Amino acid sequence: MTFNQKTLAWRTTCSALVSAAALLSAPAQATSTPTDGAPPAPIVVTSYGASPAAMAFADDLALRRGLDVDWVRQQLGAAQRLPNVIRLMTPAPSGAHKNWAAYRARFIEPVRVRAGQRFWETNREALARAETEYGVPASLIVGVIGVESIYGQHTGNFRVIDALATLAFDFPAVHPRAEARTEFFRGELEQFLSLTQRTGMDPQAVRGSYAGAMGWPQFMPSSWTKFAVDFDGDSKVDLFNSPADVIGSVANYFKAYGWQTGQPTHYPVAFDATRLDKDGLLAPDILPTFGVESFTAKGAVLEGPALQHTGKLALIELQNGDPANGGAPATYLAGTDNFYVITRYNWSSYYALAVIELGQTVQALVERQ
Repeated sequence: MTFNQKTLAWRTTCSALVSAAALLSAPAQATSTPTDGAPPAPIVVTSYGASPAAMAFADDLALRRGLDVDWVRQQLGAAQRLPNVIRLMTPAPSGAHKNWAAYRARFIEPVRVRAGQRFWETNREALARAETEYGVPASLIVGVIGVESIYGQHTGNFRVIDALATLAFDFPAVHPRAEARTEFFRGELEQFLSLTQRTGMDPQAVRGSYAGAMGWPQFMPSSWTKFAVDFDGDSKVDLFNSPADVIGSVANYFKAYGWQTGQPTHYPVAFDATRLDKDGLLAPDILPTFGVESFTAKGAVLEGPALQHTGKLALIELQNGDPANGGAPATYLAGTDNFYVITRYNWSSYYALAVIELGQTVQALVERQ
């Protein structure tokens, strides 16, 4: 047994005194000593070095990953609880109507479009090479980077270790998927610490979004590990400073999720009111489920190339506010498997269409030059 293993064994024995439930769900809290017989009052700590759950997690992570236990404890112990992150992750009240027109206007706007044009013109070679090697259109790559960070202008100013630790140990309990999201962020925290140890990045210095996403493409740590590539050939992956690495990594991400070269992302769709089964068409959500025949049998009307589509389709609904309170009718389209692939980056049809339309807008400008 190595010294590190002996140290871990001793700490693991000590950690057994902590309730097992603490590792799974306890917030970063201590308790005050009662002076009048009253129950101890919880004290919310600001540093995760004071959290038994976080320190038990650090010991377990070090043991499983073969990392130095003191280093893991030091890094995680220095993480700060961020109330603002908890607030940002708390769901908005239910019942609010989304608005595609307003959402689109946030991303297809002059500043972002002009930045996208400059990015495309500066990185033509890398974009063309990525399209050739991965089969992913340059317009889609440009659209993603523009939506995520305005081509590196806004990559987030939260310390990633603070954001991930906060969401791993203090995820808002009111969230309907709090347990699953807690486990997700604990996995991302583990990936982040492993990634920084492996690459030499300072875990206390890396900054990103309030959810812990990093760099120009806003990759979560697990995505960086799985999909990031050295596309500029300098023997390292840098998603903060290398546009070529960013371009290749985004293309690799989509290829890994099943991007089909040459397939459209969506088609226009109308409805035949006499036989429309909209509920049936919307039931699978954004997952392509229907062949053309079954899609049209439920009252969807397709034209031209859409009728020759050989894959599956999904009816995509994008709300435009509440029609009863001044909003417009919803927008509909027939999404393909490639549309669904884009939603693997962000589980939102609004996001996917914004990415598509930003990329197409930038491409039209570039091609006019």
